[in-house]
Order: sequence, then C-alpha cells, then structure tokens
Amino acid sequence: MVDIHDYDIQRIEHEILWKYESPKNDYSDCDCLLSLRKDMINKRVLAHQEDLLQDIIAFNDALTEALREMYDRAHRIWDFIKDNKDFGEEPEVTAKCFLSYEYPEQHPVQGEDRQDLWNALCDSGWNHLYDDGVTLLTLRLPRDDEPFYSYIGMDCPPPNWNEGLDLELTKNLHLTSAFHNLFDHMEFAITDFIYVRKFQTEINIEINKSI
Repeated sequence: MVDIHDYDIQRIEHEILWKYESPKNDYSDCDCLLSLRKDMINKRVLAHQEDLLQDIIAFNDALTEALREMYDRAHRIWDFIKDNKDFGEEPEVTAKCFLSYEYPEQHPVQGEDRQDLWNALCDSGWNHLYDDGVTLLTLRLPRDDEPFYSYIGMDCPPPNWNEGLDLELTKNLHLTSAFHNLFDHMEFAITDFIYVRKFQTEINIEINKSI
C-alpha cells in the first residue's frame, strides 16, 4: 500500500490541526489546506487504485445501504404526517446523511490525533459542501418524491459515477452520485472516506402553520 502519511502530508495535517484548535477559529484559508492535502494524497493513491478497489466497493455498498435506510425512514415519516392537519397545510420532510462522527476504525493510519483531524475534515465551516451531507442534493419530501435509484443517480446509462478514477478498472462498480460527490466535490481525500462503514442521518420536519 502506498504511503498516505509521509512527512509532507504530516506537515499539512499538523497545520490543519493547529488552525482547527486555534481559539481564533479563522476559516479564511482552511479549505485551501484541505484541498492541498486531498490533492497530495489522491495523487499518491490513485496511481495504485487496484489496492483500493475492495474498500471502494465495500464503502459504496455501505453508503448505498445507509441512504436506502434514510430514504425509507423519511418516506415513512412523510406518509404519517402528510394528511395530518396538526402538521399544517404544507409540511416538508428533509433528510441528510453524514459519515460517522467517529474516525474510521478500519483506516490504515491510526493515532491520537486522528479523531481531531476527522473533526476538522467533517466541519462544514471548512469543508463547505458537506453541510448538506454526502448527497448531491438534500432529500426533500414531497418535492423530491422520486424512486430511490433515481435519488442516488443510478437511473442514467451507464449507472456508474466513476469520474476521476480508472474508468476501465471501475467500470462495473455501480458507484453512486453520493460517492462522486464526496470524491469530486468535497475536500475529502479518497482514503478519508472509503474506510467508513457507519453513517449518521438527520431527518427534520418543517411545519408551516398559522397561529
């Protein structure tokens, strides 16, 4: 396995941790630090994608299962409230899915500072697009009442969101749009999230009711 924690990366992570723990909490250049770290790690590991393949598959499967559970639970809540006048005339259910709050146990790099680094990576003040979770769009019911496979982007040919990866190596993986969102649009390096197997969901009911 390629070294994903060499001296250069350690120095950047040290700077990230120092800034994150600073009482000033200045976010002005934090996304630049995360972006630089992401590019450095990805350049190393994407040259050896075959070493990551099984973890990419396992993560994508676990993510799909978590999104399915969130999607089903949000629809059950919506079915319960949609005709209940106690929730107003136009209630709305929103659902978001996040990576586990805990640093991945399976990650090959472990250490006392890893949870603090994970907190920084998952801070939406730093990793701006992560405020809405892992998906391209927040699930909003009834506005986004579409089939599950449409919601995760698996209804368009070919059903595989593998831009930026080895297209031949990953052509049959059926990666979801949420995988693409994490990999391409956010400041996570690929090795930050492919070892995650647990997720957190957030479901809210918005009530519009005159008093």
